[in-house]
Amino acid sequence: MGSKRRVYSGEEKVKILRRHLIDHVAVSDLCDEYGLNPNVFYRWQKEFFEKGSSAFERRRNGRESRLAVENAKLRERLAHKDEVIGEIMAEQVKLKKSLGEI
Repeated sequence: MGSKRRVYSGEEKVKILRRHLIDHVAVSDLCDEYGLNPNVFYRWQKEFFEKGSSAFERRRNGRESRLAVENAKLRERLAHKDEVIGEIMAEQVKLKKSLGEI
């Protein structure tokens, strides 16, 4: 029966990548030490660099999120009011035409 695959957490992956990138430990040494296939290491490195920009993106805090939700609700209510006003105006014009005022 084959050995079980080791599942590494995100923190463990970053720790291994950091040893290569900052401490200049050879990929072959890290793969031997952790029992990794070099392809797995390079896949982690590729993901790390592709998703690394998200670490520098501005995150919304709770207040900003609440304000964004409230803003969306208010815009929805305003759109609904505009629809209602449009319907009322159309009925008023129709009524005026039927009474011969227009």
